[in-house]
Amino acid sequence: MVISRKERVIKAFHGESVDRVPVGFWYHFLPEDELGQGLNNHTIFQKNLEGHRKFIKEVDPDFIKIMSDGFFTYPNPLITTGVSSIQDLSEISSIGEDHPWFEQQVELVKAIKNSFTEDIVAIYNIFAPVTYLKWQLAGQIASGDTFIADFLHENAQILKRVLNTIAGDIAILVRKIITEAKIDGIYLSVQSIQDDRVSDEDYRHYIAPSDLKILEAAHQVDGVSVLHICGYEGATNNIGFFKDYPAQVYNWAVKPEGVSLSKGRELFGGKPVLGGFVNTQEGVLYSGSKEEVQARVKELLQEAGTRATIIGADCTIPSNIGAERIAWVKEAAAW
Repeated sequence: MVISRKERVIKAFHGESVDRVPVGFWYHFLPEDELGQGLNNHTIFQKNLEGHRKFIKEVDPDFIKIMSDGFFTYPNPLITTGVSSIQDLSEISSIGEDHPWFEQQVELVKAIKNSFTEDIVAIYNIFAPVTYLKWQLAGQIASGDTFIADFLHENAQILKRVLNTIAGDIAILVRKIITEAKIDGIYLSVQSIQDDRVSDEDYRHYIAPSDLKILEAAHQVDGVSVLHICGYEGATNNIGFFKDYPAQVYNWAVKPEGVSLSKGRELFGGKPVLGGFVNTQEGVLYSGSKEEVQARVKELLQEAGTRATIIGADCTIPSNIGAERIAWVKEAAAW
């Protein structure tokens, strides 16, 4: 029986047998200095929208992770680069359910969905509350971990309260995106704090509850959840720490973390796994021949099997990659 592309991906996300392993890659459509500048900025909004439209036309993806480019900055007025103490954030409160930051992201997702030539699975990029916080404090993407370590040791309970307040707002975003924009779920990016002063126990007690609040929000409105354990720019994670997070699909940096897809699936209780390719310009997806790319696909399928497997990358791939390279992967994944 022939099934639709959407049915195939949903089956794979639920660990059911499929006729072909789905493939999913994605990249950013804005330069780094614009990733947090999209609120009330029609030009940036349109650049992200047009980037998705071009990607959908050229790549014809099995499913799509809709990029939140332009909205990386959580617009709470208390969180600024001038904050030097967690006490400065002790009076933090919600930005309010009707904030334009929510509504404009819903508008973005709706506009992107209108670009679909067929109904495909769409998940929206969401960051962990601690990620929004640390990036905003540092004023720079992929930084700010020292702030979290400092604040945790200054007053861990206040930090936990701050993160839970942010999580409450991100949960609003998640519910709105799924129920109002009518997409299938979220791709939640988490990461261990890249500072040795923060132990797994610290993360478990003071940070993890805010992560779990986001997954719970998605599940409350019947959304699917992909947990991305981010190894961006050399960040390292204890993959096993996240094994009890109740996501439906798991994605991590396979080679850098030293955890294969099959080992990861075992670690995550047999749940579906996504990934396998290195995402950088040094990886075979970006620089290898067609034969090398397709050999990697075959290697992954032999190692991980075809059930509860989705082929993808460690993280976001370079935006200048040729669409034909993704087509090579899809061709090989058809086995």
